[in-house]
Amino acid sequence: MGTYLNPGKKAFEKAVNSDIYVDKTELIRYLNSIINTKQQYVSVSRPRRFGKTITVDMICAYYDRDADSRQLFSEKKLAKTRVAHAGTKEMLWDTYLGSFDVLRLTMTKFFKRKKTVTNALDDMQRLVIRDLKKAYPDVDYFDDEDLIQTIDDVYTETDRQIIIVIDEWDAVFRERQNDKDGQKEYLDFLRDLLKDNEHIALAYMTGILPIKKYGKHSALNMFDEYSMMNPMQMAPYTGFLTSEVEELTVKYGRDLESIKNWYDGYRVSDIIPPDPDHEILRETGKSPEGKKYDLYSPLSVVKSVTTGRISNYWNKTETYEALADYIRKDYDGLKESVALLMDGGKLKIDTSSYQNDMTSFTCRDDVLSLLIHLGYLGFDDETSEVFISNKEIMDEFRASTKSE
Repeated sequence: MGTYLNPGKKAFEKAVNSDIYVDKTELIRYLNSIINTKQQYVSVSRPRRFGKTITVDMICAYYDRDADSRQLFSEKKLAKTRVAHAGTKEMLWDTYLGSFDVLRLTMTKFFKRKKTVTNALDDMQRLVIRDLKKAYPDVDYFDDEDLIQTIDDVYTETDRQIIIVIDEWDAVFRERQNDKDGQKEYLDFLRDLLKDNEHIALAYMTGILPIKKYGKHSALNMFDEYSMMNPMQMAPYTGFLTSEVEELTVKYGRDLESIKNWYDGYRVSDIIPPDPDHEILRETGKSPEGKKYDLYSPLSVVKSVTTGRISNYWNKTETYEALADYIRKDYDGLKESVALLMDGGKLKIDTSSYQNDMTSFTCRDDVLSLLIHLGYLGFDDETSEVFISNKEIMDEFRASTKSE
C-alpha cells in the first residue's frame, strides 16, 4: 500500500464504522457498467459537506487490488442490488472488486502551498512515480520524471490497468483564481494524463466546480459531467435522500419536519440517457422518465441528528465572502435578484455563459450559477429557476447582506 498508489480501505472503514453511516455503495454498480467504455471519464461536482471525499474513499477501497475489501462490501447495498449490464455482459456486484491499481490524488495537497503550478505538478509526479517504482521495482522505466510515461511503462510490462481518482480536482481554480496560464497548464496536464490512454480503466474526478470552459473548447471534453444542475445517474448519491433522513430521525428520535425545513431543498432529477438494463425499458420498450429527488445537506443532517440541535451548521467560507461583495455591488441587478430570492421567490436564469470558475463573470446569471454549484441556491432543471433551498441557507444570505 502506498501513499498515492493503492491507498487501501482504512479511510472508508472509518466512515463505515462511524455512528452515522449512510450506505451509498450502489454507486459502484453504475461505475462498474462504464469501466473500459467511452463513458469511463466521470467528473462529479457538488458543494462542500456533500460527501465527495467519502465517495472517493469508497471507490478506492472497492477497486484497490491490495485492499482485500470483500467483507467490507459484502453486507452493503451494492451486494444486494440487481445485476448490472455493460452491453451484453452481465456484471455481478463483485465483478471488479480488487481488480485494479488505484491512483488517488487530492489536488489541494499539492496546490495549497506557495508554488507555481509547474512546480506543484513536478512535485506531484515525483511523489507518485516513487510509489510506482516501489510497487514495480523490476519495470524498465524510460523517464523517472515523466508520470504519464511511467504509468505506461508499468502497463506495458504488467498488463495491469489503472483507475485514477482525483479529489478536489478544481483546487487550482479556487486557490489560484487569477493564474490563467497556470490553469491552462494544469488542464493540459490532466488531458495528457487521462485522454486516450488504454492503461486507464476509469477516471473519476470530484470538485466543487464543473470542468473549466475556455470558450467552446475544453481540454477535458472526454468527461461526462454530473453536477448540481444535472446530476444524471449520480442524483441519488449526491446528498442524503428523504428516505435516508427518515431512517436517521427514527433511529435517533429526532423531529423529521424540523430537519426537513432546515436542511432539505435541493431538488434534482436523474434525467439520463436510456438504460438498457432498466426494467421499464425492457418491459415497455420505452425509456423511463427521470425521477425527482429531494436532497439534504449531509453534514448538517449528521450534526443535527447527533447533537439534537436544529441550527445553522453551514460554515462560512472565504469563497462566499468574496461573492457577498458582488451582491453588495449590485452586479448587473444582482442585489434586486437576491432580495427576490430571500422573499421566497424563484428566478429563471441562463446558465450557459458561466465559465465554471470564480472570476469570469459577465452577467448576473453567472454569479447565480456559481452559487448553485457552491450549494447556496437550489436549481430546478425543468424550469431553469433558482431558489434559496432552506432555512439554513437563508440564514447565510441574511448574514451576508446585513450591511448597507
